[in-house]
Amino acid sequence: MPLDLVVNVTIAGVLTGMVYGLMALGLSVIFGVVRVVNFAHGEMMTIAMYAAVSLFAAFQLDPFLAAIPVAAGFFVLGYLLQAGLINPFITRPEHSQFMLMVAVAIIMVNGMLIAFGPDARNVQIAYQLESWEIGKILLDKPRVYAALMAAATSAALFLFFKLSLTGKAIRACADNHLGALVVGLNVKHLYALTFGLGAACVAVAGCMMILFLDVTPSLGPSYTLLAFIIVIVGGLGSLTGALLGGVLIGLSEALAGLFIQPSAKSMFCYGLLILVLLFRPQGLLGKKS
Repeated sequence: MPLDLVVNVTIAGVLTGMVYGLMALGLSVIFGVVRVVNFAHGEMMTIAMYAAVSLFAAFQLDPFLAAIPVAAGFFVLGYLLQAGLINPFITRPEHSQFMLMVAVAIIMVNGMLIAFGPDARNVQIAYQLESWEIGKILLDKPRVYAALMAAATSAALFLFFKLSLTGKAIRACADNHLGALVVGLNVKHLYALTFGLGAACVAVAGCMMILFLDVTPSLGPSYTLLAFIIVIVGGLGSLTGALLGGVLIGLSEALAGLFIQPSAKSMFCYGLLILVLLFRPQGLLGKKS
C-alpha cells in the first residue's frame, strides 16, 4: 500500500470526521443539558441537507453560505419544538420521551417523502472536484472548507457556553436543575435555547454533508445511530468528546474503506464502540457518574 495513499485517505477521514463531530456535538449539547435523547437527530440533519439543496436549486446559493439561514431557521425550529412539545415530557418517564422523539422522527421522514420524493438529490458546485496539491498529498477543497466550518462553529459554541451569561446559565441548569430553579433561572426557556443551539449545529453539519453524499429521506436513521456512536465513544455530555469521537469515527471509516472495503466501515465503527464500552464505559473524555 503506497504511503502517500494512506496519508491522503487519513487526512480525508479526519476532515470528514470534523463534520461528524459537529453533527454529534448538537446531540451531545441537547442530552448534556436537557437530558432528552433526540432520536430525530439524523432526520433533522437530512432536512438541513434538503434545505441546502433547495436553496442551491432556487438561488444557486453555495452550501457554505446556505448554512447561515438554514442554521438560523433550525434554531427557531428547535426552540419551538422544545418549548411547545418536549418540555412537557421532561419530567415524564424515559420511555415516554423515547416514543415522543421516535414519533417526531417518523413524521419528519414521511414529510420529506411527501415533499421531495424518494429520489436522491445533491448539489454540484464549481469547486466540487478541486483540490490543493502539496507534494503527493491532495487536499479536497470541499472537505477542507467543511472541516474549517465545523471547527469555527464548534469554537463559537464553546465560547458561547464559557463566556456569555446565557451560556453560563445553561451550564448551571445542566449541573443542577433544582438549584437553577431555586435561584430563579427560567429553566424551560434555557432548555429551549439549548435545543435550538443543538439544532443549529446539526443544520450546519447537514449543509456540509451535502457536499459529500446524496440525500434521501431514508438517510436520517443511519446518521442518528452514527451520532449516538460518536457521542458514546467521546463521552456522553462532553462537547470536546463529541468532536474527538467524530474524528475517530471518520478516520476509522476511511481506513476501513482503504484496507478492507467500503462496506466494512460500519464494522469498524461498531468495533470501536465495543472497545470503548469494554475498557472505558464513560467514553474517552466522559466523567464517571
